Amino acid sequence: MTDVQSTPNNSCPWALGHGDDYLAYHDEEWGVPVTDDQTLFEFLVLESAQAGLSWATILAKRAGYRAAFADFDADVVAGFSEGDVERLRNDAGIVRNQAKIRAAINNAQLFIDIQQQAGSFAAFLWSFVDGKPIQNRWKLQAESPAPSPLSETLNTDLHKRGYKFVGTTTMYAFMQAVGVVNDHLVTCHRYEVCAALGESLQVPA
Repeated sequence: MTDVQSTPNNSCPWALGHGDDYLAYHDEEWGVPVTDDQTLFEFLVLESAQAGLSWATILAKRAGYRAAFADFDADVVAGFSEGDVERLRNDAGIVRNQAKIRAAINNAQLFIDIQQQAGSFAAFLWSFVDGKPIQNRWKLQAESPAPSPLSETLNTDLHKRGYKFVGTTTMYAFMQAVGVVNDHLVTCHRYEVCAALGESLQVPA
């Protein structure tokens, strides 16, 4: 593929046509390297919730998720009770799928385990790429792989630890969202910004 894909405002094509919030997510968050554990847990919950749904659906419910899941405080979510599960099953602000709700609680408990073992979840995650994002240079959206060998490796590790609702494609989307891979097209106005952020990245111990 030799043609370069471009859009009127030089954004990745997938970000267009879904409203201002969706475009803002692309322009301000997607692909920015994340080292904050609370934000990483947020994206784990949201990407897991997306399984079988569109990202637009999840993004529209993001505020609802923040309210329902204690602003994505893994320590709090890890302690959720059966009463909390029932509360969440009746919360129209989130995807009311009991399996996904229980997965979020389960994954919060395992998230804490990784923090205790590695010092932080960020240290664990970024160790898969030696602390530096993969800088892809896609010219067409169709070139971006989902899943990838790296997402398969990460998924295998998490599955062995007992994580639920991850999967290789979900983990690739997670890595894209938190900047482990820079998958903005080279024509996108965010490509160089995210690349520079990746170059200066300092992963906490």
